[in-house]
Amino acid sequence: MRIVSLLLLVLVSGSLQGCFPVAAVGVGTGVMMVQDRRTTGAYVEDEAIETKASDRIGKQFKKDVHVNVTSFNRIVLVTGEVQSDAMKTEIGRLVSGIENVRNVSNELVISSPSSLTSRSSDSLITSDVKLRFMQDKRFNAEHVKVVTENGAVFLMGIVKRAEADAATEVASTTGGVQRVVKLFEYLD
Repeated sequence: MRIVSLLLLVLVSGSLQGCFPVAAVGVGTGVMMVQDRRTTGAYVEDEAIETKASDRIGKQFKKDVHVNVTSFNRIVLVTGEVQSDAMKTEIGRLVSGIENVRNVSNELVISSPSSLTSRSSDSLITSDVKLRFMQDKRFNAEHVKVVTENGAVFLMGIVKRAEADAATEVASTTGGVQRVVKLFEYLD
């Protein structure tokens, strides 16, 4: 009987292996949601807004632009490089027309697409800022989203003013940061 039970356990566990990543992702998302000040609905809508915006921009402009879309609590940050002011305006219009978007911060610049070196530098800056946020005890690093484009650091989140000031101070004193743009919603 014990051998049959053990064999059954091995067979069942083998068939459930594909479920582990799904369960792990669900648990990981749940942990992130506990720390997030957005509602579950806003979190899901932000993901949908980013996907829809990227799809619309990709369909209309294909490889002619380098655009990043970040949505936080239905406030959308659009960064990157485009070839003309008309493209910048049209992308802003496309994004603002997506259902549930409350506001668009169109930070696109008229320029050639950034280089791989520039994008790598931006990734490093974002990592440095996030690391310094985790070391700072004046606010919870999970409450502030960091986006870096061409050395400009954009901060998003639902925070208290003291938290926003602390995050801005930390970001602005991080190596490589050229400017900090606050796109916070305030609790107080």
